[in-house]
Amino acid sequence: MPRKQKNDTRANWQNYPRIKDEDSQYFNCLDDSTLVQHPLKISVEQVKAFIKTAIEDANAKSSRAVLSIKPDETPEKVMQKYKKAGKGLLNYFRKYCVDPAATAHQIQGKHYTFVGRDLFRRSTLHKERMNAGWRYQYLTIHCARGTKRFDSVSDIGLKEADFNAIIPFADNPKEHLNLFVSVKNRGNTIGGQDFPKAVEKLEKVASSDKNMRGDYLCVFGIAMEKGTRSIRRDNQGREYSLNTEVWLSDYFWPFFTNYSYEEMMTLVLEVLEELHESGDQAEVPSEVLEAFGAACRSAGLIDQNGNFNDARKVVSFICNPPATQTSKEKK
Repeated sequence: MPRKQKNDTRANWQNYPRIKDEDSQYFNCLDDSTLVQHPLKISVEQVKAFIKTAIEDANAKSSRAVLSIKPDETPEKVMQKYKKAGKGLLNYFRKYCVDPAATAHQIQGKHYTFVGRDLFRRSTLHKERMNAGWRYQYLTIHCARGTKRFDSVSDIGLKEADFNAIIPFADNPKEHLNLFVSVKNRGNTIGGQDFPKAVEKLEKVASSDKNMRGDYLCVFGIAMEKGTRSIRRDNQGREYSLNTEVWLSDYFWPFFTNYSYEEMMTLVLEVLEELHESGDQAEVPSEVLEAFGAACRSAGLIDQNGNFNDARKVVSFICNPPATQTSKEKK
């Protein structure tokens, strides 16, 4: 059962058990030996199933983020954005083509859906870096639920916090610690002057949870950076927050999944090899591809089967901006 810390007047101090050895690099960090440990190890087959689901979830979320689709948007509004994005791909194709001749040669005979997918992913590459973070966020949630170590694991889905996990104490399972977790790819994502603000926002989510029972600990979980954990301090050695820890990959993955960092990355690699994917590609909605195909057809760039069949037309299309196109090409 968590012991109260005596003679501490800080209003936000959370009274969960901490490591009190001042010579330890983990001084004031959570004493995880007081928590319930993993009762089982999820099978490799189950972890791989979780990875596949996490990839699907992340790709779907990436697609919606790339198109700026809000969760509460109406189907009609979503369809409008799909069509606009599809037409926009043709404009992107012309505007950012490096070599008209080589491009026309490369896409000759290819179907518009193949070309459209490639254009969509290239045009949104800067946003797809978020995909890995979402993939590991979903994977952590699935595995944490599967280990049966936690009383509950809830997907919060906020910008400041990704999920909440409630874990009992070993000597009194009725007492709990509430973990509010924000998953990041690398530690430098929250580095420098951004870190204090990120801590403040994450703690605000935790402290304002009206359903919370017991103390809370805020965690920045770093999915792909070797190391253990720490409480970050400023240049004067003062903690930004005594209730917020940064968990690097060698601590983060075993805590939530009962697998090591290397084991998890190896399993992700194996799944990606099985799926023949890079794992960081946003799902391209079929409606976007159809709108792209319609735009290509209107521009006279594809045949009745949807294939780019005339490289010279493609060169002409790329080289001529809309203002100088003929009326036939504008239709």
